[in-house]
Amino acid sequence: MDLKAFASTLPLKPGVYRMLDAQGCAIYVGKARELRKRVSSYFQKGDQSPRIRLMVSQIASIETTVTRTEAEALILENNLIKSLVPKYNILFRDDKSYPYICLTHHDFPRLSYYRGSLERKSRYFGPFPNAGSAKEAIHLLQKIFRLRTCEDSVYSNRSRPCLLHQIQRCSGPCVNLISKEAYREDVKAASDFLNGRQNELLKDLAEKMEKASSMLDFEQAALYRDQIQSLRRVQEKQYVSSGNAVDADVIACVSQGDSICVNLAMIRGGHHLGDRSFFPKNAEGWDVSDVMEAFLSQHYLSSPLPSQIILEERIDLELGKTQILSSPQGEKRIWLEMAKENAKLALSRMLGEKLTEEARLDALREALGLEEAPARIECFDISHTSGEATIASCVVYEKAGLKNGEYRRYNIRGIPGDDYGAMRMALEKRYRKAVEGEGPLPDLILIDGGRGQVSAASEALANLGLDRVKLMGIAKGEGRKPENDRLIFPGVEKPLQLEKDNPGLLLVQKIRDEAHRFAISGHRAKRGKARTASRLEEIEGVGGKRRQNLLTRFGGLKGVLSASMEELAQTEGISRALAEKIYRHLH
Repeated sequence: MDLKAFASTLPLKPGVYRMLDAQGCAIYVGKARELRKRVSSYFQKGDQSPRIRLMVSQIASIETTVTRTEAEALILENNLIKSLVPKYNILFRDDKSYPYICLTHHDFPRLSYYRGSLERKSRYFGPFPNAGSAKEAIHLLQKIFRLRTCEDSVYSNRSRPCLLHQIQRCSGPCVNLISKEAYREDVKAASDFLNGRQNELLKDLAEKMEKASSMLDFEQAALYRDQIQSLRRVQEKQYVSSGNAVDADVIACVSQGDSICVNLAMIRGGHHLGDRSFFPKNAEGWDVSDVMEAFLSQHYLSSPLPSQIILEERIDLELGKTQILSSPQGEKRIWLEMAKENAKLALSRMLGEKLTEEARLDALREALGLEEAPARIECFDISHTSGEATIASCVVYEKAGLKNGEYRRYNIRGIPGDDYGAMRMALEKRYRKAVEGEGPLPDLILIDGGRGQVSAASEALANLGLDRVKLMGIAKGEGRKPENDRLIFPGVEKPLQLEKDNPGLLLVQKIRDEAHRFAISGHRAKRGKARTASRLEEIEGVGGKRRQNLLTRFGGLKGVLSASMEELAQTEGISRALAEKIYRHLH
């Protein structure tokens, strides 16, 4: 295929192009405002980077899709990048949705942490860059404005104030300790705070304090005084603030060698909410401007757009009505320098951790007598309580880091209490598809357990024809102390015991502990769900509908257990006689 001639036949219209290698695999996906100009630029003699020259040398054919607008091209490009994962595209990890603070629509609105699609009835503030910053804000709002945070099922069934009221973190609307009007004022104040109108809020609170004092209501005046002092302390801690209640994302990108970090700082209502650092894949050899464009196009396809995006590099990209400011001045320049400094710190920290992990991997390679350090390690653990709710976990360690997105849990049924059978079943479930060519195989399989679990795992791998994969168990030693952990190998009678500070052992323990944590959390959730359902299922006359009504009204089995007969009888579908039967059965 004459690629240069092909490019000259393309239209001067927006669209997406896919570069394919000799095997027909996509190696790069890009978008263009004008397809002919963009694709032709790859075959012009010029000052191209070594990475671009290498990519062009591997192109066997090109496919294109014309779109109506550049915005459509942006969406199609990102969908293709996610589905095809081309090796020359800069890839950013597909994070979970951002957290918000939510104020519900009730007469006494609930203040809560929220993540998910936004509903019309409630009010949302954010987004926040991470869960920690959102929860810290909620804690602060509880302390200053004392809004309720309890679930509706708990709120509607209380007969006395909870502990939060006793420690002055809630005004007690559940038992009418505050009027609807007074609570509404607190909600408005909290909303003003979250919207960045802190100066207006301080002025309003000062006026209320003076009014309460003049009316000799010194207790109320003291409450306003405490709120003012708390808000002033918050303002002092805000190291980014603006006279304008601007909503902006500040994005900085730094590189060191082949490693790149993009830092996103969120400014909402003129105040800094926190930041988050991103480390792209396949970014080696690309310019910073290319990395920034990839980040903007991928990140904002699923994240809310602020009114402004502030960055250093000029980017030829349109994102709706959002204003993209490059090379800012004044306070915005200070914001950008702050984001840049945070990016440098995050990159330095990541590289330091990477060196440590690489040293641990090399020590493990040496301890196990391998020619190369294992690039991918998968670790299994089994968790159950006397055979109940058995769960197998699998965690993945690859490229010097745990890959949370690749963790898996497996329900083990039909063999209660059989740890060895559970381990066999887990490995068969995990690697059956890998044998058929779906999914990667690890270089090392790690088992949390002793010789019996290792033998069961070895048998499962042999049945699948995977006995060539390196297998190892880690077993607790004397006193179950970490320094006494032993490494077990199939067919080898004597276990290997490394020095307690051996970096390879520390790596194995880290992966083992993560598999154990992941298995335990899955088991507890499964057991709790099973027990909740089973105890109510034992009661004659309580079918699926009535059981669901009870759990919904009281927020779970714990709430049902603490309910009185009168409260149970108020549940839809539950008569007085049935309420008495339920109460007797549960107590």
